[in-house]
Amino acid sequence: MSGSLSSYSNDLVGCLEDLREKRDDLHRSVMRDEEEKAAIQKQLTVLTERLGQINSGLAQKIRTRDEFDAAITETEAAYMKILDSSQTLLSVLKRESASLTKKKAGV
Repeated sequence: MSGSLSSYSNDLVGCLEDLREKRDDLHRSVMRDEEEKAAIQKQLTVLTERLGQINSGLAQKIRTRDEFDAAITETEAAYMKILDSSQTLLSVLKRESASLTKKKAGV
């Protein structure tokens, strides 16, 4: 019976060592995952900050672009008024010139 007890004891020690090895392997895997998680969290913080900067700059650029669009629209409208006025002025000038030419020919 002492041989059986010794065999059981050896088996028990072997099982315990096997469990410890598996636990140690799992612990190393957990540590690697925690390191990777920390690195990803750091990258996420940096990327979130960068995204905020980009969004802020983008918003400013969009506001400025909208101001350019408004200035262009106003300028184009004013230019069209100038063109219309120029055409009206040219028509009046031609009419007056024709009228003056007829008066000169009649004198």
